[in-house]
Amino acid sequence: MTSTAVRALWGSSHPGPSLVVTALALALGVAASVEPWRLVVLTASVLAGQLSVGISNDAIDARRDAQVGRTDKPIARGDVGLGTAWAAAIAAAVVALGLSAVLGVELLGVHAVALASAWSYNAALKNTPISVLPFVVSFGLFPSFATLAATPPTFAALWATVAGAALGAAVHLTNVLPDLDDDARTGVRGLPHRLGVRAAAILAVTGILLGAVAVLLGPVIGGPQPLAAITPVSWAFFGGVVLVALLTLVRALRRPPARVLFRLTMLSALLLAAQLVGTSAA
Repeated sequence: MTSTAVRALWGSSHPGPSLVVTALALALGVAASVEPWRLVVLTASVLAGQLSVGISNDAIDARRDAQVGRTDKPIARGDVGLGTAWAAAIAAAVVALGLSAVLGVELLGVHAVALASAWSYNAALKNTPISVLPFVVSFGLFPSFATLAATPPTFAALWATVAGAALGAAVHLTNVLPDLDDDARTGVRGLPHRLGVRAAAILAVTGILLGAVAVLLGPVIGGPQPLAAITPVSWAFFGGVVLVALLTLVRALRRPPARVLFRLTMLSALLLAAQLVGTSAA
């Protein structure tokens, strides 16, 4: 494979979001006290899975991207063949599941479900009213990647699952907003397209705030004085997420949709993960 093809595949993998999600897995693994060697395998597995999801998405959308003149899409530009892209996407999925299997059958099963959910969005569900569902499922399962990679393996707490699912909905809603016009030209009508920019932005910010509240209160709820048990670090990160959420809402309502909304949502995800790492309660 030529260096041009490798660069094209990397560009097709949605490298920014892929690296952010990989960093989230690393941070959650640290919070879950995963052994160093297992943490390395977990991180590599998540990265491979993200590469698979990103490349398959651009491979499936190549015809539509070319139709609307998406010059930022290497597969649509013809920088790499469609067959090569599919081979890379499938190979990355196999690597992701193989690495997960090293860490246990439980993680293998959960990662397989998350990848199947993500691929279902790429293949069909993005054009339906339930386009948000794969993001809710995959991000809801995501906190369990770290806890299942630990020894002994356990599923993440319910509050962490809720936070992941809420954040996943926000990721979907903000990611597609800049592409609404292009999608309309090619017949794609997922949930954000049906809601419209304003409603989708409000729902996305609601998801971010719900995730922030879950991460803030989840580790201490049920204690005799739950609010008193929240550390200053947790409050600080919570405030940061709320600020980012408000910036996202203001930006969405005052100016045309842009990729910055998605970047702000991913920043919220990183802040939430940092909060988990920075508190002993996590």
